[in-house]
Amino acid sequence: MLKEFKDFAMKGNVVDLAIGIIIAGAFGRIVESMVADIIMPLIGMIGNFDFSNLYFAPLSKIPPDTGYADAKKLGAVIGYGQFITLVINFLIIAWVLFLLVKGMNKLKREEAAAAAEAPPPQEALLTEIRDLLKAK
Repeated sequence: MLKEFKDFAMKGNVVDLAIGIIIAGAFGRIVESMVADIIMPLIGMIGNFDFSNLYFAPLSKIPPDTGYADAKKLGAVIGYGQFITLVINFLIIAWVLFLLVKGMNKLKREEAAAAAEAPPPQEALLTEIRDLLKAK
């Protein structure tokens, strides 16, 4: 059983998946930083918005100018500003992955077209033999 697990864990697909998960985690943190540190401040400057402090306190009597972190300490709040930030994160990640897949598909089509142009070696040899027989 241990040998089977070792064989399974050391297969190329499992190792590739593990590497992909690690890279995806790092990529997620990069996108999170880009949204929090670059995009959201730009949106805030343009429209005077600060999504991080947008919340709704349905049952609590929280003073209106209380920040989101402090409001969470005082009672139940619905932080829709954080949700907006996560949706923007998702859209950026989805767009980058779309562009990545689109680029890879384009490369595969170019490789397939190049492979289709060159005949297999057997066919090239048969064509050469045919041409030699015609010349006689």
